[in-house]
Amino acid sequence: MNHRIVHEGFSASALDALTRRIQTDIDAGHIPGAVMLIARDGKVAYEEALGVQDPATGAPMRLDTIFRIYSMTKPIVSVGVMMLIEQGNILLSDPVSTYLPELGNMQVGRERVDVDGVRTLELEPAHRPITIQDLLRHTSGLTYGIFGDSLVKAEYLKAGVGHPRLSNDEFIQALGQLPLQFQPGTVWEYSNSTDVLGVLLERVSGMTLDRFLAERILRPLGMRDTGFWVEEEHHHRIAEAFAKDPVTGAEVRLNQPRRRPNFLGGGGGMMSTVHDYLRFAQMLANEGELDGMRILSRHSVRLMASDHLDELPAVKQGLNYLPGPGYGFGLGFAVRTAPGMAAMPGSVGDYTWSGLAGTYFWIDPQEKLLAILLMQAPERRDHYRQLFRNLVYAALL
Repeated sequence: MNHRIVHEGFSASALDALTRRIQTDIDAGHIPGAVMLIARDGKVAYEEALGVQDPATGAPMRLDTIFRIYSMTKPIVSVGVMMLIEQGNILLSDPVSTYLPELGNMQVGRERVDVDGVRTLELEPAHRPITIQDLLRHTSGLTYGIFGDSLVKAEYLKAGVGHPRLSNDEFIQALGQLPLQFQPGTVWEYSNSTDVLGVLLERVSGMTLDRFLAERILRPLGMRDTGFWVEEEHHHRIAEAFAKDPVTGAEVRLNQPRRRPNFLGGGGGMMSTVHDYLRFAQMLANEGELDGMRILSRHSVRLMASDHLDELPAVKQGLNYLPGPGYGFGLGFAVRTAPGMAAMPGSVGDYTWSGLAGTYFWIDPQEKLLAILLMQAPERRDHYRQLFRNLVYAALL
């Protein structure tokens, strides 16, 4: 079914070209399907559901299909943290150990290589505490066990940090025993930082993370299909990936969303639909308000969407600076800082993030534009983020 909506300010033929381009890749078997949405001036300009929702059953993709959004969970949790700041419960400059004492005596891992090329890990004390700002902008010194190789990352994998069998409190206890990859405040490193913020929300609010987000953000915004698991009556709406990526040949393993997990991962555990995430993104685009419901103040949203890395000279010199050239990082999103440098179009001040399985969104305040791409094809995520963005800007008049 064609759901395309023509909005003034867009080329109808260019939007058709977007649809055809993605449909061609679906027909070629590169991805199972995709849902795409573009909004401008607060109105949906284009929405399309293409391909299949589940390759195993052939069920068609729908606009209400539920996707694993992985790290697109991070902006939602980051908004929750900003709400606590606005309520006076925490400060951006607070050491996180004020609320999570398990993280109070962190050590930093330093790799040494001997004359035979053997690597060993030495520990030194952290020079300063991890702050809440560090966690929001990924300068905490924490890491993931993925995205590169190091002896510290190996320790993360060995400890099973982030394993779904852990509770949130067990996760923090395990994390507090591991070394940091970097000194806090020195290097941008993608990490479990937002998972830590999820536990922070629980400790400060006295509520479980799912309940806090539901009561403070999801229900007020009408995000009925967003959460950490999918109830049984909606299992038939869950999008699935190919068992093996047809381009790379890699086996695809996605998380299990059909029951409540022990670990409510604030960094990547949520499920959502395109229209639910539109509600969240439009609230941000409106600087904190949607349909008369104010979630955050204008100044809090502006602070989140500002670059927080500019005055840290070596911060982008890590092995995996995922925001990429032309982008800094704010409090939950990558933020464009230059008209050039990036390999794709955009505007200075646009802000964005994505998810491991192939989901992606951005907000461009200059163009009053937001766009969302949802698919479940993790091996193809980088390609389609750029392709989708290129074709969206090509359609702007």
